[in-house]
Amino acid sequence: MNNGCEQQQYSVIETQYIRRHHKHDLRDNQCSSALVKHIKAPVHLVWSLVRRFDQPQKYKPFISRCIMQGDLSIGSVREVNVKSGLPATTSTERLEQLDDEEHILGIRIVGGDHRLRNYSSIITVHPEVIDGRPGTMVIESFVVDVPEGNTKDETCYFVEALIRCNLSSLADVSERMAVQGRTDPININP
Repeated sequence: MNNGCEQQQYSVIETQYIRRHHKHDLRDNQCSSALVKHIKAPVHLVWSLVRRFDQPQKYKPFISRCIMQGDLSIGSVREVNVKSGLPATTSTERLEQLDDEEHILGIRIVGGDHRLRNYSSIITVHPEVIDGRPGTMVIESFVVDVPEGNTKDETCYFVEALIRCNLSSLADVSERMAVQGRTDPININP
C-alpha cells in the first residue's frame, strides 16, 4: 500500500485488513501509505472516539475547534481550526464513509489554507487481544497530491508524522479511558 513512501512491514492480518478496506485510486502525482496502531483499549471505546467526525479534537492534538455543517451523515462537512505550529489554520473536510458495523470512517479534504490537495483518508478499527485483554488495531491510510516543489517521500513523511501523532494521542486517550473504567461507549448523540 505504500506508494511513494518507504516500504513498511505489516503482519498477515494487517495486510488483509489493508487490502480489504484501504483502497485508494492513486495517480502519478500522488503518494499513499497506511499506518497501524495497536491500542490497549476495547474496540467499542476506540471507535466511539474515531467515529466522532464532529469532534476530532477529542483526540487529534493539532485541532483546536470543529464546526459542523449538517448532521453526522455521509456528505456532512466540518471546518476545523488547526493549532499554530503547522503550515495551516483551517481545513474543510467532508465525511465520505461512516460504517458503525464495520468500524470504517472515510474523509476527504475539500478546502482550507494548506497544501494537502486531493487528500482522502480511511480509518478502520478492528478488535484484537493484547496481553490477554481486549484491544484494538487501528489502521489509517491516505492518498494525497504531492505539492509542487516537494517529493513523494517528503509529502509522505509529513502526512505520516501527523497521522502517527494523531494515532498516538488516540491511544493515550483511549487507554486512559479504559483504565478509568470508561469501558461503555461514549454517547454518540451530540
